[in-house]
Amino acid sequence: MKNLLKQISNMQYATYKNKKLPVAYCLLPIAYCLLVLTACDSKTEKTDTSPTSGEVSRELTIELTTEQFKAVGIGLGAIEQKNLRTVVKASGYLEVPPQNKASVSTYIGAVVKSISVLEGSFVKQGQPLALLEHPDFIKLQENYITSKNELGLSEKEYFRQKELFEQNAGTGKVFQKAESDYHSAKAKVSSLENQLKLLSVNTNELSQGKIISSFALIAPIEGYVGHINANTGAYAEPNKTLFEIIDNTKIHCDLLVYEKDLFKVKIGQKVNFILANNPEHQDEHNRETIEGEIFGINKSFENDTKALTVHASIKNEKHELIPGMYVNALIDVDEQTTMVVPIDAVVKSDGKEWIFVVVDSVPFDKGKSTAAFKMTEVITGISDLGYIEIKPLELVSANARIVIKNAFFILSKSKEGEED
Repeated sequence: MKNLLKQISNMQYATYKNKKLPVAYCLLPIAYCLLVLTACDSKTEKTDTSPTSGEVSRELTIELTTEQFKAVGIGLGAIEQKNLRTVVKASGYLEVPPQNKASVSTYIGAVVKSISVLEGSFVKQGQPLALLEHPDFIKLQENYITSKNELGLSEKEYFRQKELFEQNAGTGKVFQKAESDYHSAKAKVSSLENQLKLLSVNTNELSQGKIISSFALIAPIEGYVGHINANTGAYAEPNKTLFEIIDNTKIHCDLLVYEKDLFKVKIGQKVNFILANNPEHQDEHNRETIEGEIFGINKSFENDTKALTVHASIKNEKHELIPGMYVNALIDVDEQTTMVVPIDAVVKSDGKEWIFVVVDSVPFDKGKSTAAFKMTEVITGISDLGYIEIKPLELVSANARIVIKNAFFILSKSKEGEED
C-alpha cells in the first residue's frame, strides 16, 4: 500500500508539473487511498470477538459424555408448578391416633418367663408377646375350679328346694337360703371366669382340670413393637407398661398454626411438607414433598403458645414415616401456582442466575454418546421446602428437561470451554 501511494504521488506531481493543475486536485487520489488503508486497519482490530475472561456466553452449549454424566451423578427433572406465595407456613410433627397406639401390661404381678418379640418387630393382633408365671395365677385357676364345682352343688340344691317350696313340702326360709347361695356361687364363678379371660386362659379346658402354670401377654392391635420394658426373670408389676405397639398405617401430621393465620386455614386445604431434620429424604424421593390434606382443627390453644393444632392426613404413603418426626409445611390457602425448580438446579455466575436445559428431550437416546445442555438465564423469587421460584428470560418448553442435581459441574465445564 505504501509503494502504491508513492507511485500515485509521483504520477500526480508529473501531471501537475506538465499541465499546471491545482494542487488540491492532484491530492484527491492520495486521500482516497489513505481512507481505504484506515478502514482495513480498523477491520483487523475488530476481528478478535472472543468473550472477556470470566464472562459466560449465553449461547454456549455444553456437552457431557455418558461416563461424565454417570460419574458426577447429574440429576434431571422438570420445571414444576407449585404454590409458594399464597400459603401459610407451619411446623409440627408426625403422630398417630390414640386408637393406633397400645401399651401392654399385666393385670396381676408375675415373673417374666420368656419374651417372644424384639423391638421393631411386626406383630398381628392376638399374637403372644411374652409368657408370665406366678403361684397366684395357679391359685386363681384352682379357685375357679372349686367355685364351679360349688356352683353345681348350689344349683342342684336350689332347684330341689324350689320344687319342695312349690309343693308346700319345704319352708320358705330354706328355699331363700338355697337361692341366695346359688346366685352367690354363680356370681363368683362369673367373676373368676372373666379374670382368667383377661389372662388369656381357656376356661373350657380349665373346667376339665387342665391347669397351666403360665399365661401369655397378647398384642391388642396390629403394628410394630416399640419399647420393651421387661427382662426374662424380672418381676412385672401390675399396670406397668411392658410393651408398646404402634400402628403406622394411620400416621398423620400435627401442625401448629398461630393466631394471625387461624382464619385462613380450613378443612380440605392442601398441605405440602418435608422432614425438618432429614434433608436426605427428599433426595431419595426425587425431591418430592409429602402431600396431605387438613381433616381437623382443634378448638383450643396449645398451652401458652397461642397456636392451634391442625391435623392433616398423608396422601402419598410410599414414604417411610415414624411418629415424632418434625416437619416444615406449607398450607395452600389459595390457588396461585408459579414456576419452580429445586434450589440445587440454579447456579450463579457473573452476578446472574442460570439453569441448564437439556437440548435433546431424552439425552443419550438412539445410541448417542453425549448429551448437550444449554445455559438459560433466570430471575429467582421466593424459596421454601427445597424449591425456588424462577422466571426464565427466554422461552422454555413446558416439557423441557433440566438439570436439578450437580449443576455446578456443568457450569465448571462451561468455564473450561471459555478458557480454551
